[in-house]
Parts: sequence; structure tokens; C-alpha cells
Amino acid sequence: MKKGFWVFLMIFMFFPSLVFGSDQASKPYKFEELVVTETKIPQTETNITQKVDIVTEEEMDKIILYNKNIADIFKYTPGTFVNVLSRNDANWGSYGGLGPKYNVYLLDGLPIDSFVDTMSLDILALSHAEVHRGPASVMYSNYLSMDFAGAQSPLAGITNLILKEKITSPMTRFQLGYGKYNTLNGKLYHQGSSGNFHYFMGASYEQSDYTNYGTNPSWLNMLDDPDYKKIKLYFKTTYFIEPDKQKISLFAHHTNHVGDVGRPNRDYKHNYDTINIAYSNQLTSDLHAQLKLGYRHYDRKWEEDNFPNLSLRSEDGVKQHIIPVDLTFNYKHMGNSLLTFGIDYQYASYKTTSESANTGIKLTGNDAKARSFGIFVQEKLVIDKFVFRLGSRFNTIKNEYNLLSGIEPAIKDKSWDRFLWSAGARYNATDSLSFFSNIGTSFIAPSAKSVGGTLNLSDKGVPGRHGQLPNPNLKPEKGISYDLGMDYFIMPNMEFGLRLFVNEVDDAIVENRVSLDPSQSQSVNAGKAKSKGFEVQLIHAFNKNLSCFANYTFIDTKVSNRVDPVNDNSDIPFVPQYILNLGLTFNLPYDITISPYLNAVGKYYDTTSKQDRKKFGPYETINIKAQKMLFKTQNYKANLNLELSNITDRKYEMPWQFKDTGFNAFAAIELIF
Repeated sequence: MKKGFWVFLMIFMFFPSLVFGSDQASKPYKFEELVVTETKIPQTETNITQKVDIVTEEEMDKIILYNKNIADIFKYTPGTFVNVLSRNDANWGSYGGLGPKYNVYLLDGLPIDSFVDTMSLDILALSHAEVHRGPASVMYSNYLSMDFAGAQSPLAGITNLILKEKITSPMTRFQLGYGKYNTLNGKLYHQGSSGNFHYFMGASYEQSDYTNYGTNPSWLNMLDDPDYKKIKLYFKTTYFIEPDKQKISLFAHHTNHVGDVGRPNRDYKHNYDTINIAYSNQLTSDLHAQLKLGYRHYDRKWEEDNFPNLSLRSEDGVKQHIIPVDLTFNYKHMGNSLLTFGIDYQYASYKTTSESANTGIKLTGNDAKARSFGIFVQEKLVIDKFVFRLGSRFNTIKNEYNLLSGIEPAIKDKSWDRFLWSAGARYNATDSLSFFSNIGTSFIAPSAKSVGGTLNLSDKGVPGRHGQLPNPNLKPEKGISYDLGMDYFIMPNMEFGLRLFVNEVDDAIVENRVSLDPSQSQSVNAGKAKSKGFEVQLIHAFNKNLSCFANYTFIDTKVSNRVDPVNDNSDIPFVPQYILNLGLTFNLPYDITISPYLNAVGKYYDTTSKQDRKKFGPYETINIKAQKMLFKTQNYKANLNLELSNITDRKYEMPWQFKDTGFNAFAAIELIF
């Protein structure tokens, strides 16, 4: 590793004790936070069997969203590899030793897309986030996305973005900032309440003369700096019909993202819409019910040219509509024991189009629909120091194919019925020491994009034909995961954690790179994929002026390929061999706060093919976020924020011939009143 890593490590290990001493401080983290994701109602961490990381609003403020993607707030949590390709592209990371589709993202308990929605949603709408690490939960179904890597499963964990709800005091925030690449960003946020009616609303605008984020050479072939404009509008209203008993809420969010990718006739225009409607009622002192309904709309359009001839070839697009519904009941009994049961439903439609510039004829490539229906039940018994959990889910999924690669398929639909289960246990040995273990199963059906691709098989290797090749012979995959761990409070303001995990997937569907130029990939069944490893973390507050964290994840992966012995014992794509995170927060005199964070990533590959795969990493990046309070009165406060990203200017390569753009600086004035 380079010099910057070792300098940071020396500061992390020795500077705190030399400068700040070891005076005890109040807890910087609320270790007894209430967690809602595990059973969909608030529970203390001591009453759940899974390992949970809570990212508070205060912690979010210390993290730089390097590529303007909310996924970056999870970059420093154990086992999570955040790999956002650029400000204009999705997150192709991994979770718990498995690829990017094995962690279900939620927005207030309803599924969203882990690749795209974190690029769309605005961070100011969040109160906090919860990351459930470990085996699949029967509480949540797969997300039926058919774009990118397809459907997403909770096998390796669940990530829940939780919106603000109860507004305790009115507040308005205005931020105006400027950064590298002529990046101009403005944000406006307001929250308030009137009686039982609570609300917040916000808007943001960003424009940038961005930079070439492709390798040299690259299929992106940028001839000029790309540019983009992003507009986000959102609001949430909550009406407490009966405070602490009955409430109803509505959240809506829209993102418009337009720009070009550095060439004439390579413009794009993307629109994303997200809606959540929720109703909950404490029917009796022991019985709680909640109904949630969502709508997700993804409309992406872009131009393709005839490079190196820069004339327009076609205008392509993909459109998805996804509607998730969830009805859940919770029955409290035997003290803190809890029975949870309910049903959920999802509907998804997916269509890809291409309009030729020569003929003006618009052709449909893929046209598919998917439906999912699930019934789930989970019993959790809390007996003295023990917590025992056992749950099951029956799920049926049906895919309907009208067109695949522009052709009516011989098989018009496929359906699958699966019984899934999950179990866990926790032993709270003392107030400071606890042990936990979990096991769970999952199932993923091939998505329409994986089956039908975005190209035809005849496009394989054809210059200029970038995208995904079809694979109509894909089989569904099933998985099982296990974990075992402990939490130990060495002292009231210091937590140590250890977790061991094993994940196995049969007939794993992985995204293989087929060629670099043209950039083409294909989903394939790669046999049995297995990952195993451990996560270790330490969180500590030295005193009121300094807090720190450190975590390390080691992962060993293997893909057993029965069909292709040459590629047997390959590695799972997009999974680094290790992830190391270090972070410090200094509260200095004159109302200055500085948070330097380090993220180090081991080697990983982009395909299971040993002959064709490309190695990425290892690399490390250091980000520093600083804040200075300029003034504060009874009603107003002004802050100066400075973000320095990748300060060692590591321009490392990423999959699909993307690269990190290196050092970036951004400064903003924020008014709060």
C-alpha cells in the first residue's frame, strides 16, 4: 500500500492517546438504539438475533458522498463494498462476500433498487439507516428489478433507509456549494408541524462540467468533458390520527438527471419517481398492524452513435414500473416475545426500446412482467437472557415474457414456488457481552434482462454494440447463509464486535464480462458460489473531543463450475479479498470538526473466467470532511463545510473500463434557521 495509508494508520493509532489522553466520555453511539428492520416495529438490539449497524444522521454528516450516491454512507460499515462507478452510473459493489444483488435495499421497509435508487434519493430526507448483516430474513421478499444485475435478494443482508417522520422542531436548511469540475450545488430543506400533522420538503439542483471517467483506452471514448444536471424534488407528510397509536404518511420523490457522456449524439435523460404510502395502527396493547404501498418508476433514455463516426445511430431506452405492497401484523406476548406474520405482493413491468436514427422506427427489445406473492410468519421468544427466532416464508414468482431480444419466445411465462426459512439465537451473557448466530435461505429467479439481454446474440463482438448479451437458458438460483458472532462492550464507550459468516449459492447467476471493446457482458449460471470470512470492528470515544472506529473484513470466495472445468475454483465477481476502514472525528476549538476516513480495498475480479478476467485493486482512499461554525445566534446558525475526497489522488481502475477520477474538492456554505 502507498505512503498515505501508513501515515493515516500512524495517526489513527498514536495521535489520539498523545493529544487527547484517555478520559472517558459519554457514548458517541447509542448502543441501545431501537431497530425497526428486523420485525418492522421498534425493538432493542438486545432482543434481536442479527447483527445491526446503525448509521445516524450525525454520522451521515461526516461522510462524503464522493459520487453523489447515498450508498457511500455504508462505505465504512463492515462487509460492505461500495463501488459507485461515476456520478452518472450505478453502484456495483458487494455485500457479505456476495455480489451486488444479495442485499435488499429498503425505503421505510419497502424495497427499492440497490443499483439506482441510492443515486436518486436525497440524503436530507433520512433520519438514519440500518444495516442488517447476515442471513436472509423471511420478513422481506426479493425486489423484482429486471435492470442491471436483476432481482435482489436478502441473502447477505438488508439495508433500510429510514425517513424522518416526527418533527420535534421547525427547521430550514439552505446550502450553496462549489467544487472541482465547476460543480455547482444548491439545496433547500424545510420541516415543520402543526398539531398532529408533520411534514418536510426539499429540493436540490446540481450541475457540473464533469471529467472523463473512462480508462485510456476505453469503450466510453470521451472526446470532451461530459456534463450533467440533476434536479431532485421531494416531500413527506405524516398525520398522527391518534398520537403513538395510529398514523398515515405519504412520501414522494422525483429525480431528473440529464447530460451527455463526452461525445456528440451521446446525450441521456433519466427520470426516477419514488412513492411510499404507509398506514399503521396499534389495534390493542399487544397487536399492531401496518399496511405499506409503494410505486417505483425508472425511465432511462440515451443516445448511441456510430463511433468513430459520430453520427446518431439510435435512441435507446428502458422503462420499469414496480409496485410493492406489504401487510404485517405484530403480536406481543410473554413479555418481550413477538409473533410477526403477514403477506406481501409485487408487480413489475420492464420494457427496452431502440429507435433507429435512419428509419425512425422504434423497436421493442424486451417486454416482460413479473409478479410475486408471499406469506410469512416468524416467532421470536425472549426467555431471560436468551432470544430464539424461527421464521418461514412461502413465495410464488411468475415471469411473463412478451418479447425477449425482439422476438416472441416459445415459452411465454415461467413460475416458481419456494418455501424459505430462517432461524437465529442470541445469548446476552452479561450487560456487556452477547453471542448470536443465524441461518437463512433465499431464492432468485432469472430476470428478464438476464434472459433477454439488451443486445442480440448476433451482436457478440460487433464493434460499437455495447450492452448485455441474452442467455435464455438460465436456471434459478437458491442460497443459504450462516453467521456466528459476538458483541462486547470493553467499557461503556467502547464496543468490540466479531462476526464469522458463510454464504452458499447454487446455480449462481453472475454477470460475466464477455469483451472489453465492445463492452459486453452476459449473465451465466456459474455452478456453486461460496464465500466465507470474518468481520471485526471497534468503536470508541476517547472523550468528548475525539471518537474513532476501525473495522476489517476478510473474504475468501470460490465458484465451483461443473460445466466449465477450466474455470473451476474461480472467484465471485466484485467481491474484494479484504476491506479495511478507519475513521476519526476531532471536535477542535473554535467550533471546528474534522473527520478523516480511510477505505482500503483488496483485489477483486469482474468475471468468473480465469482466462478473460481482469483484476482490480488493491487500493486505498482517504477522505477528509471539515466543518467550521461561522456564527450562531438564538435563531440562526451558519456553517462552512469542506470536503476533500481521495486526497492521495488514486486514479484506480474499476469494472467496465471505468476509473476513479482522483482528488476532488468541494466547499459549501450552509444556513440553518
